[in-house]
Amino acid sequence: CCHSLCHVSRSPKFAVSLFSWSCGHVQLDVGWGFWRNSECILSGIMSVNGKKVLHMDRNPYYGGESSSITPLEELYKRFDLTESPPESMGRGRDWNVDLIPKFLMANGQLVKMLLYTEVTRYLDFKVVEGSFVYKGGKIYKVPSTETEALASNLMGMFEKRRFRKFLVFVANFDENDPKTFEGVDPKSTTMGEVYKKFDLGQDVIDFTGHALALYRTDDYLEQPCLETINRIKLYSESLARYGKSPYLYPLYGLGELPQGFARLSAIYGGTYMLNKPVDEIVMEGGHVVGVKSEGEVARCKQLICDPSYMADRVRKAGQVIRVICILSHPIKNTNDANSCQIIIPQNQVNRKSDIYVCMISYAHNVAAQGKYIAIVSTTVETAEPEVEIEPALELLEPIDQKFVAISDLYEPTDDGTESQVFASRSYDATTHFETTCNDIKDIYKRMTGSDFDFENMKRKQNDVFGEDEQ
Repeated sequence: CCHSLCHVSRSPKFAVSLFSWSCGHVQLDVGWGFWRNSECILSGIMSVNGKKVLHMDRNPYYGGESSSITPLEELYKRFDLTESPPESMGRGRDWNVDLIPKFLMANGQLVKMLLYTEVTRYLDFKVVEGSFVYKGGKIYKVPSTETEALASNLMGMFEKRRFRKFLVFVANFDENDPKTFEGVDPKSTTMGEVYKKFDLGQDVIDFTGHALALYRTDDYLEQPCLETINRIKLYSESLARYGKSPYLYPLYGLGELPQGFARLSAIYGGTYMLNKPVDEIVMEGGHVVGVKSEGEVARCKQLICDPSYMADRVRKAGQVIRVICILSHPIKNTNDANSCQIIIPQNQVNRKSDIYVCMISYAHNVAAQGKYIAIVSTTVETAEPEVEIEPALELLEPIDQKFVAISDLYEPTDDGTESQVFASRSYDATTHFETTCNDIKDIYKRMTGSDFDFENMKRKQNDVFGEDEQ
């Protein structure tokens, strides 16, 4: 575990008050809808910044669509399976199954948010044991350092030398120091041109763009190279922090993240309501003025919600298929890792977007002893989504139980500056939180008119429970 990042504090030390709701006279700065990670993080940040926050969720649990489902019987019910889990699955309460698979980049934006807000007090993490890439039907460890590149079976000898030169270029690159550019203009040279400069072959381009820079498609090849170089640097810096891979995962599942930010908001006076239906978003003169629930209205100046609350202000932008697979074995050719990520670059399986596999296990307190959870996800491209993910499922065989979900992706049609209603985007198929954090920063800017600044997230007081300064 990364005890330098955080320490153990299993159960939240605050309780959400249950009271009869009479908010007709209360003026809130911000009202909140669905309690996903994005909304929870924003509610925590706004509370720290002195806003008065009411956070409502129609669900009886934390996290909305990004929650961890427990016990296992609940997962079976959610996917309309009539039978109960077999005895071989162990105790139902030993399971915490994420509905949306994500890892945290060790040096990424979400970890920064956790550190600045000190939400790390309430969570403990483990390093994900490996990052792999698919090539020609087999999986290989992703090389991201010069040493690993020279030892990798992914490339021939001459390719290794060229890739090593490329990695040295990226490591030394500093956008503020033209001496490090080596003839590359970060704002006009495309990434495709950079690959050409280093004479990298298609397989190397595939794993560099998709397993290091973590792009879902090849659109980035025609764009200026700076963003890609920074993404590869983020991967390398994240890997350097803890060694085995650049990814972290919270013990007890991703549902711990919204709980941590919920607690942060509560410490700063935020109010939380689970099991609270939203009947109507109340608008006057094109602006939001409140939220109606069970005949009463809580008035607010701004509202953040996920797309499911604002069907008239979002548009469908595609679909994602996610398949939760329960296994009794680690994935083959991963050195028996208890956790890993596998990326299948789109070119390897004649697709437009990548297929991802996230695997965690009993070692993370999310499954019964000896059990593993692998979640496959990708952007849907055809009328047969389950056929699209077969290359990933073949890597996981034998599979004890599968749970298939196909979800619509939504994005806001309105930037919220007029209405003061800010809808977040649906979670995409990526297996990290970087795109989610970009959405959070974008909403923050639209709400406040100023750029997101990590310094504004710093806690200004200890909890009411008298925890010592960290």
